[in-house]
Amino acid sequence: MKNLTILEAKKALKNKEFSAVELTRHYLNRIEHCKSINAFITTCADNAIDSAKKADELISKGQDLPLLGIPLGIKDLYCTKGVRTTAGSKILENFIPEYESTVTQNLLNNGAIFLGKTNMDEFAMGSSNATSYFGPCFLPYCKSTNTEMKLVPGGSSGGSATAVATDLCVAATASDTGGSIRQPAAFSGLVGIKPTYGLCSRYGMVAFASSLDQAGPITKNVADAAIMLNAMASYDVNDSTSENVKIPDYKSVLGQSIKGMKIGIPKEYLEGLNNDGLNLIEEAKKWLTDAGCNIVDISLKTTPYALPAYYIIAPAEASSNLARYDGVRYTYRSKQFNNIEDLYVNSRSEGFGEEVKRRILTGTYVLSAGFFDAYYNKALKIQKLIKSDFQQNAFNCVDIILTLTTPSTAFGLEEVGKMSPLEMYLNDVFTVTANIAGLPAMSVPCGLSGKDKLPLGIQLIGNRFDESNIFKVAYVIEQSANFEELKKNIVWRKEYEQ
Repeated sequence: MKNLTILEAKKALKNKEFSAVELTRHYLNRIEHCKSINAFITTCADNAIDSAKKADELISKGQDLPLLGIPLGIKDLYCTKGVRTTAGSKILENFIPEYESTVTQNLLNNGAIFLGKTNMDEFAMGSSNATSYFGPCFLPYCKSTNTEMKLVPGGSSGGSATAVATDLCVAATASDTGGSIRQPAAFSGLVGIKPTYGLCSRYGMVAFASSLDQAGPITKNVADAAIMLNAMASYDVNDSTSENVKIPDYKSVLGQSIKGMKIGIPKEYLEGLNNDGLNLIEEAKKWLTDAGCNIVDISLKTTPYALPAYYIIAPAEASSNLARYDGVRYTYRSKQFNNIEDLYVNSRSEGFGEEVKRRILTGTYVLSAGFFDAYYNKALKIQKLIKSDFQQNAFNCVDIILTLTTPSTAFGLEEVGKMSPLEMYLNDVFTVTANIAGLPAMSVPCGLSGKDKLPLGIQLIGNRFDESNIFKVAYVIEQSANFEELKKNIVWRKEYEQ
């Protein structure tokens, strides 16, 4: 049962090599064995075993569903009926939803088994998983040059990435506001896709920045990502931003020829890259050229403005979305108050972590009457320019844009406290543009850093609702890179070895 993909697990279940109950118990035991890695905030063993029994009954009757009997980790941002949903925050520590998010309901309808809720940066605000109220999680890997240092899995979907990388589940859900699927996937040597904004419903997802948040999966390979995205995506009348578009079978395009496709390399994304990054870009160009693609040098001049615009728009929306957590209704309530104002102030001061407070304050500032035009309005104008830049200067002449996913490999947990907020925000420098423009983007593991033998990822950005072309190119890169072979050089922490 080690390191199973969705396709491998489904084949084994169909051939009666093991049952869904046995598979689920295997993962629950492994979660318990690797508890110190802190990948899960909440586990739901009884529910998982019940779901597995039902899956076995359906399998015995010859029925099939895309995820029938497949145990998943669910990011603790998705409301799950009857199962605690915290968003990694003290203020929602005891919140148990009365309804199911659309994405998780879609997965259940497709036969999935939920093992539990994975750790995350508080309210999805962070790039390290170190802002979680429930403590940080870390990768099962270590630097070959420093086996003692604990490495962050990235954020905010760090728990999902850690769970899949440590083989605590077959795959996991995640969410991406500025890179929170792709950055953890790159750090962890996994595949992560942020689909086009509106492809997956946001109904039942705890909101961070409503115009940027998007659901997506983290998986072990490209084929699994295709299966997961097909199961997660749907039009939803409960979400006003949901797009009613035809969703193709993404798995069916894998292996199709990409001959003649034009792949754009924006020069702005090459500036300041280290040798590992530059070498990986060159390798990717060779793989795609050998597959018949044309490599095109392009320029996206608005790229330097994406990160500052993001860190105005996202905190502004967070300030509004998080106003509902007031200590009056379903959230943490301070015991120290004399009047209603004290209740609000103390509940929010005690319930929110430092990073969340920082972003609420920033967002409130840029939305205030004196600064609205100077900051927020200007950021919205830049957002329009970035969208226009992609359409006029990129997708007019190329099919897919190729960049690195992150400027570095995974960094140490001990380094997080030494970083300024600005240094931490720079981890999203290559990923935020796709969120700002509402475009689909995927990270594919392709190589290891020369010194520390840690995973590096290539990012593919496509036009709106052009996930199919991303999957085609990603599959070619995956096959060319042969990352499964490279993974044998990664040094594992002894206690989490499979």
